[in-house]
Amino acid sequence: MDDRRKDIRNRIAKRRKVKDSPVLNSTWTEIEKENPYEFESFDGYSEKDHPLFKKEYFFLKILVSICLFLVVAVMFKHPSVRLDSARSFVTENMNQEFQFASVSSWYENAFGKPIAFLPTESTTETADSGEEYAMPASGEITQTFEANGEGIIMETSLGSKVEAINEGVVIFAGEKEGIGKTVVIQHANKSESWYGQLEKIDVKLYDLVREGKEVGQVTVSEDGSKGRFYLAIKENDAFIDPKKVISFD
Repeated sequence: MDDRRKDIRNRIAKRRKVKDSPVLNSTWTEIEKENPYEFESFDGYSEKDHPLFKKEYFFLKILVSICLFLVVAVMFKHPSVRLDSARSFVTENMNQEFQFASVSSWYENAFGKPIAFLPTESTTETADSGEEYAMPASGEITQTFEANGEGIIMETSLGSKVEAINEGVVIFAGEKEGIGKTVVIQHANKSESWYGQLEKIDVKLYDLVREGKEVGQVTVSEDGSKGRFYLAIKENDAFIDPKKVISFD
């Protein structure tokens, strides 16, 4: 009887030892210490490796964009004639893909003028589509629109300034074949005004110009007694006679 009681006590003691064993406790502790919140998905990647976002590709795209921007900036700042074709290509594509004057007009209509810390000079309202544009310079027409189907040539006094006929954004400022130094301004209604045969250009690419802003100076006529310049207006991808929208006295 005493042996049986002793045996039962030994079994109870042995069970207690197993229950209080540090090996089992440490095993459960290690399991509990493992991160219960971070797990692998069924596809075999962790939440840190998102399949739709590749950090390396993202930074590569940023680097390429910066390089492209710098190349274009250097190309427009460099005076080399060899880059004229490349500058024209970029300008034409930007003009087709992004209507600068239209977006600028929409922004001002929706949000008002950009914040200014100093008072600006008051300006007159620009002409709407169908209204007459301002005169670019005082003078008379020496070559009519019918002569070439694109623009006119005006004769002015020596040293006259050529002014913008309407508010807009400069989308070209440089040499154009056949008309020399030229400024092209895009207006809010997507029309364009061209000022060619200039002696010098007084605006830069992407400048926002107001009506009456000086864009350049006329060249000297062949006899040297007067000045002259070229003027063309383009609407809906076609040139129109400037006399239809400008009152020439």
